[in-house]
Amino acid sequence: MSRFDDLLKGVQHLGVPTNDLERTIRFYERLGFEVALRTLNEKTDEKVAFLRHGNLMIETYENHQATMKDGAIDHIAIDVTDIEKCYEIANELRLDVLDDGIQFLPFWENGVKFFTVRGPNNEKVEFNQQL
Repeated sequence: MSRFDDLLKGVQHLGVPTNDLERTIRFYERLGFEVALRTLNEKTDEKVAFLRHGNLMIETYENHQATMKDGAIDHIAIDVTDIEKCYEIANELRLDVLDDGIQFLPFWENGVKFFTVRGPNNEKVEFNQQL
C-alpha cells in the first residue's frame, strides 16, 4: 500500500505541446473532442486549450517547442484530492520534485494547484488539484 492511495483519483490530463494550437484543436475535434477551456498561461505567454472527450482530457499549449517526433507527450497529470499532502509525501519519499513549491495557475473556475516530479524514465508526472 502506498501513502498516496487515498489521495490519487485518476489521470487528469495528458499534456501535449504544439507549434500550432488551432491546427491541433481541429485535429482533435475531428476525433470527437470538444474544447472544454481556452485560456492563456500568463506566466509563459502560451495559448492553452483543454480538449475533452468523455473522461479523457488533453491539455495542449502553443510553446513552439513541439519536437514533431515520437514521444511528444510532455507530461501525465494525476488528479489529486489534497495537493499539500501529496507534496509533503513526495518530499518525504525524496522524489525528484521539479518545482520550487506548489504552483498555481488560474485555469478553470477556481484555478489549479500542482507540482511535478521526474520519473525513472525521465517522464514528468504532475500532481494536480482543481480548486
